[in-house]
Amino acid sequence: MWLETIWYFLLLVTAVPVIVLFIQVVSARQTFNSPVSAVRRPSIAVVVPAHNEAGNIVVTIDNIRRQLGHDDRLLVVAHNCTDNTASLAASNGATVIYSDDPTRRGKGYALHHGLTVLRQSPPEVVVVIDADCQLEDGAIDRIARRAMERQRPVQALYLMRTSQGASITSRITAFAWIVKNLVRPLGMHRAGLPCQLMGTGMAFPWSVISPMDLATGHLVEDMKLGLDLAQRGHAPIFCPEAVVHSQFAPSMQGLKNQKTRWEHGHIDMILHQVPRLLGLSVRKRNWNLLSLALDTSVAPLALQALVLIGFGLTGVCFFLIQQSILPLIFSTALGLLFFVAIFIAWWRFGRNTVSLRDLACGCFYVLWKLPLYAKFLFHRRIDWIRSQRDTE
Repeated sequence: MWLETIWYFLLLVTAVPVIVLFIQVVSARQTFNSPVSAVRRPSIAVVVPAHNEAGNIVVTIDNIRRQLGHDDRLLVVAHNCTDNTASLAASNGATVIYSDDPTRRGKGYALHHGLTVLRQSPPEVVVVIDADCQLEDGAIDRIARRAMERQRPVQALYLMRTSQGASITSRITAFAWIVKNLVRPLGMHRAGLPCQLMGTGMAFPWSVISPMDLATGHLVEDMKLGLDLAQRGHAPIFCPEAVVHSQFAPSMQGLKNQKTRWEHGHIDMILHQVPRLLGLSVRKRNWNLLSLALDTSVAPLALQALVLIGFGLTGVCFFLIQQSILPLIFSTALGLLFFVAIFIAWWRFGRNTVSLRDLACGCFYVLWKLPLYAKFLFHRRIDWIRSQRDTE
């Protein structure tokens, strides 16, 4: 009996992120019709953290410069670079800041160094763009004005492209990214709730970002920063009208490295931060923090599917061994809720990315991710590592 009681408790804990995911998916709408902010354009400093980005930096700088005003600044932080990223950035019109400290690796340290330099003459808004990203027209203006108007961090819509002739694994990965970076934050946005920071396409009012300690090598430093800001009353706002693109690593090994870093960091946040943040948000009645903590509790889709499959199998065991039907009914219902949410997300947002046949092969994608989750248990990624680019 006690075993079944523990099982029900664990199922209840698992049900929370599944219900959150379902509500987010149902709330999402594909039309973006927010009015352009009428506030004046603030002074902007675009900070580009770059580590060995010689293959991408020129295209990224050209793309950013087309969106800058006369008084705006573009700073490239050449962080522990061993190639000619810095010289290419300087020769193409960017101000280059050098940061060399091999013991402090990761975007957080690069951004900390950039903000340290900006303190000499701070802008009104800081915009962060990764060195391998491309912005759609007007993106910087939109997120900077919105940040100035609301005095809160603003996150653009960050999408990833797959390479030509991508494998089914890459296509399903791209769909999972759409669910994470478009569908779920859009559902939160429609409900008037904040979103997670995504690492690029971010705008911060100077008064909001300047007190923050960014010098961290955390695997998901963007998610951590968003939650830290929410605790201070500055939860990020989603701006789906501003779009930034990047591309998945083209090689299977590069893709695995990307996913390992992102998902190990996310799982670590779920285990070590979500319970604390839920309690803190309730005590302080910080409902924006509560919504972000619940959003953080939604595990990567493959892991969520694995957990639900595990509950389904144990439900079958309870039925066969103890003739108890309720565990099987509850686990099946929760699994159906999850898969209905995935189908709705695919129907509204993912049909151009994966076919229904591809989606039906998701079980193979889940199996592909098993070693990644096993590594979290036995050989956890704790340090930042750069993903290989398609230009290398």
